[in-house]
Amino acid sequence: MNLLAMDAEQPAANIPPPAGAAAPGAPRRPVVMSVRGLRAGYAAGAQALQGVDLEIRERTVTAIIGPSGCGKSTLIRCLNRMHEVIPGAWCEGDVRLGGRDVLQLDPVVLRREVGMVFQRPNPFPTMSVFQNVASGLVLNGERDRAKIAERVEESLRRAALWDEVKDKLDKPGTGLSGGQQQRLCIARALAVEPRVLLMDEPCSALDPLATARIEELLLQIKDQLTIVIVTHNMQQAARVSEYTVFMLMGELVEYGETQAIFTQPSDKRTEDYITGRFG
Repeated sequence: MNLLAMDAEQPAANIPPPAGAAAPGAPRRPVVMSVRGLRAGYAAGAQALQGVDLEIRERTVTAIIGPSGCGKSTLIRCLNRMHEVIPGAWCEGDVRLGGRDVLQLDPVVLRREVGMVFQRPNPFPTMSVFQNVASGLVLNGERDRAKIAERVEESLRRAALWDEVKDKLDKPGTGLSGGQQQRLCIARALAVEPRVLLMDEPCSALDPLATARIEELLLQIKDQLTIVIVTHNMQQAARVSEYTVFMLMGELVEYGETQAIFTQPSDKRTEDYITGRFG
C-alpha cells in the first residue's frame, strides 16, 4: 500500500490543507521565480528535463514529487546554477529571479539569493558550529564580529537549533547528530538571508523525529522566504506545501495547489502515481 493509504481503485482521499495554506479564492502571491522551456542534460547525452514551464510563488512552499530519475533534483539545481558545476552538464531555456535572467547573474550573487540544502547534511568538516553558520557572511565580505555573532545566533534560532548548540558553538559541526547537522546547514543557508531556499530531499537520511523537526521548521520560516523542496515522501509534500509539482521522465506533468493535486488531479499519470500504481 502506498504512503497515503489510498485504495488503488479509488480517487485520491481528502487531505487537510497544509498549515498556513491560503483560503480558497484568496489572491495568489507574486511570482518570485519563473521557468520557461527549461531543458537540461548531462555529458552522456541523457536529457533530464524536457521543456519545463513553472512559476514559483513568493513566500510559499512548493513540493516537487515524482519517481526516481524524473528530473526533480536537476530542476532545482538549475534554479541556482548548481547544475552547471557538473562536468559536461548543460541547460537551456529561461529562468528568472524577480524578472532577472539567472544565466546573466554572477553565480555567487545568485546563490546568495537562492540558497540550497542538500540531501545529506554537509557541515564543513574543519569548521566549528559557529564558523559553519558564519562562513557565508565572511565569504560575502562581512568583517564586523558583533554583526556576525548576532546573525549566527539569529540564524540558529530560526533553524530551531540555538538552544541545543549555544554551549557548543566552538565544537565541530560534524559532532552534532544527523538531524542537528541538517538544521545547521539550514541555519548556514539562512544566515545570508536568501530570497529562495531550495531543499533536495533534506529529510531522506533522517529518522522520523528529526524529520518532524525539519517539517516544523519549514512551517515556521515559510512566511519569511520561498521554499522549494524535492521529496519522495508524498505525506510530507501534503503536510508542508501549498503547491505541488509532479514530474515524470523529465516532464512537468502537473502543477497546482497541493490540495487539488492530491484530491482531484487533472492528469491520469498524477493520479496513478499518488495512488501507488507506479513509482
